Amino acid sequence: SSMKKLFIDMDGVLADFMGAATSHPDYENGTHELDELDIFENLFPIPQAIESVNKIIESGQYDVFVLSTAPWSNPKAWMDKRLWIEKYLPILKKRVILSHYKDLCCSSEEDIIIDDRIVNGVERWSGVHLHFGPDGEYPNWESILEVLGV
Repeated sequence: SSMKKLFIDMDGVLADFMGAATSHPDYENGTHELDELDIFENLFPIPQAIESVNKIIESGQYDVFVLSTAPWSNPKAWMDKRLWIEKYLPILKKRVILSHYKDLCCSSEEDIIIDDRIVNGVERWSGVHLHFGPDGEYPNWESILEVLGV
């Protein structure tokens, strides 16, 4: 199809992972790796994320997928991510890809990824990386919608 492929990361882009991690009792005393905290299922959405993704899908301009990395040491997180999508973005049913090699999803220099980090294959992404969040060029969903022309 003529639609561009758009891949959207979860933690820090759709779901507020750090917000939940920093408020978790185990975060303060440092007893757990962040990835091992049992918080993935109940993360709050990043502001405007859900509305924005629905708007992008409704525009008909992009073939949208969720592309996230789940911690290897926390298998429950893999299930929780799937349940989170069902809860907040059921329209993306069966469009969830979990991988430590995100670059394998990039088959064209027109393929776009929205990610807040440059790891797990994003550093090898040969398409367009829209760097989201406080460290990125696109601090919020408003700026993402603008660059996507939605």
